[in-house]
Amino acid sequence: MAEQRGKLIVVSGPSGAGKSTVIAGLMRRRAGLCFSVSATTRPPRPGETEGRDYFFVTREEFQQLVNDGALLEHAEYVGNCYGTPRDYVERKQTEGLNVLLDIEVQGARQVRARVPEAVMVFVIPPSLEELERRLRGRHTDAEEKIRSRLARARAEYREADFYDYIVINDDPETAAEELDAIITAELCRYQERKTYLTEVQEL
Repeated sequence: MAEQRGKLIVVSGPSGAGKSTVIAGLMRRRAGLCFSVSATTRPPRPGETEGRDYFFVTREEFQQLVNDGALLEHAEYVGNCYGTPRDYVERKQTEGLNVLLDIEVQGARQVRARVPEAVMVFVIPPSLEELERRLRGRHTDAEEKIRSRLARARAEYREADFYDYIVINDDPETAAEELDAIITAELCRYQERKTYLTEVQEL
């Protein structure tokens, strides 16, 4: 039996939802999972390695990737371009690895259009009041920034109707367990394992 192709899992959520903590919990409990490596036009920072942290390209090279349809999603942020290379993701999936993307709603919508079978997960806190409490608890943002993040969260909630799953991060370990269970369920879908039935029929 050939190795099962890995899934593409897209995780999004507002700032303060605790995505990084949930993802870290998932990575501890699940083997066969890898992060996608993005392409970017920004220069490498000290300690960053080509192909591990990012694929570093010129703006001209990045634009060519866009023109060729070689990116699953892309965006510009603070004067630099970032995108997810299609060939890297597909290569890892072919190797049987589940590939994880931690991207914003706009990028996730691009991925949904290009890879309809991608698994879309939206991570949120139990309430907007809890989100505000977490943002204020950081003690890193000014009042204007906090209000901006809350407004952005409300907008993302309104745009999130194309996601397959919602994980409520009240407790990071429980949320990581839910995300792990989602991946397991997706790998057990009929379409993913129907070849096992064909093997039985051939006996």
